[in-house]
Amino acid sequence: MSDSDGTRRSSAWFGAEGRNGFIHRSWMRNQGFGPEVFDGRPVIGIGNSWSELTPCNAHLRDVAEAVKRGVWEAGGLPLEFPVMSLGETLMRPTTMLFRNLMAMEVEETLRANPLDGVVLLSGCDKTTPAMLMGAASVDIPSIMVTGGPMLNGKFRGRDIGSGTAVWRLSEEMRAGKLSAADLREAEGCMSRSRGHCMTMGTASTMACVAEGLGMQMSGGAAIPAVDARRYALAQASGRQAVALVEADLRPSQVLTRSAFENAIRVNAALGGSTNAVVHLLALAGRAGVPLELDDFDELTAAVPVLADMMPSGRFLMEDFYYAGGLPVVMRELGELIHGEALTVTGRPIGEEIAGAECWNREVIGTMAEPFMPAGAGTAVLRGSLCPDGAVIKVSAADPKLLTHRGRALVFDRVEDYTAVADDPELPVDPSTVIVVRNAGPKGYPGFPEVGNVPVPKSLLEAGVEDVVRISDARMSGTGYGTCVLHVAPEAAVGGPLALVRTGDLIELDVPARRLDLCVDDAELAARAEAHAAAAPPDTAPSRGWQKLYTDHVMQADRGADLDFLTGGSGDGVPRHSH
Repeated sequence: MSDSDGTRRSSAWFGAEGRNGFIHRSWMRNQGFGPEVFDGRPVIGIGNSWSELTPCNAHLRDVAEAVKRGVWEAGGLPLEFPVMSLGETLMRPTTMLFRNLMAMEVEETLRANPLDGVVLLSGCDKTTPAMLMGAASVDIPSIMVTGGPMLNGKFRGRDIGSGTAVWRLSEEMRAGKLSAADLREAEGCMSRSRGHCMTMGTASTMACVAEGLGMQMSGGAAIPAVDARRYALAQASGRQAVALVEADLRPSQVLTRSAFENAIRVNAALGGSTNAVVHLLALAGRAGVPLELDDFDELTAAVPVLADMMPSGRFLMEDFYYAGGLPVVMRELGELIHGEALTVTGRPIGEEIAGAECWNREVIGTMAEPFMPAGAGTAVLRGSLCPDGAVIKVSAADPKLLTHRGRALVFDRVEDYTAVADDPELPVDPSTVIVVRNAGPKGYPGFPEVGNVPVPKSLLEAGVEDVVRISDARMSGTGYGTCVLHVAPEAAVGGPLALVRTGDLIELDVPARRLDLCVDDAELAARAEAHAAAAPPDTAPSRGWQKLYTDHVMQADRGADLDFLTGGSGDGVPRHSH
């Protein structure tokens, strides 16, 4: 941030003499800035992922105005800039294909411009981790402001949650319990205000994770997007961004091993999204913090699910905020939280949460009386089908299926399964294990949220609401079901999932953390040899970002980042442009 003479990073632009200083200051003045703003005050970037193609983030221009008020108030110069926006609901084939591209854009934009600090405005699922990854790589003082959840959905006298209601209501329609007109009516009832998903899906999970990491001001994650307190928080964050620059407090001082352990335990206590596993692994790689997939199991062995939140429970983010939000959950976790971990306020997290009070114990339970017992969060599986790991969200699964043996019904493409899922002649029964492969980071490409494929219609009509589903894909954090996800190595790189055949016996034992293909070694060796000899289909991307991504993306157990983006690049001032 500072040069050897004590000047700010932005002074290399705005404090320069001669031609280059003239260029940098003069063109900025066409926006109406007077010469006094180039007096060496902190220049605070406001990275805005606003887009009308990203409904969750479509209000962030208003949030940015509140941030600017805070920056001006504290004596800084706010400069808003756009960054790529990733809209989960519209982008194809999957926003996860572009998370690393967005992170790269944030990183390069921060380094290339005269910024001393940055406020990161995010909301939709991948925008939050992407922005954190980019900021961690550059390591200038940074603070995050997420856009906040929508108000509770209301449909025919009951609360409905974004995403979760999509899966549940569409299954009811397939089972003949709702009409297409009913489903259309529910659309407007579910999404009735600004903001991101109000279930504890990936957007809400990552907002809470950002707070748990110490990168968002305490209490900020759960404030509804339309609540005036969201804008007060944004203004306070603008003020704090200036303070971060003055104190030279950087992400590297906040994103420590203790902070990641706090975030992992927070996710478990919330019954949060399995996607947090992938994003935290990638962020840790950028921050240079050792973190392994197995840490997510080991660190949460004693953590119960405290929040009774959809998709695993009953309540939504609006209820969670009124009950006290994340500070209450973190305080309730007690000694499981590293209270000394530093936050963007400059104070340790223990001080931030010390006064938190719960106002509704139905929504947030206690360690003595949790919503679900310890071990009900995300479990990490190992075994012959996933030697590098797989995950399952225990709280979202049918308890009866957590120990299960069944015959595989295998599909090479998710489209192959969805084309026949409603076929009354599909050879399935309640014990069937549905296997969908080639949906991992390389295989799709992009690692889509298709792991919670629908239950076969014939079973739904018979009253069966869940079956074991296994894939190398992800699933939406708003989804539910006994879905084994992130199987690594994925099928597209020759993982054991590629060798499964319809009729094979698969054994799932979540209490023992095992997932095994019950086929003898000799048979598997013969299949592997045949698979290796077979000419792979020529589906590899030939150009552009997809080619770069496919050539360099790492597996799920490494966070699906690009291999050349791990670690940091620093905030060094680039060479002159003229």
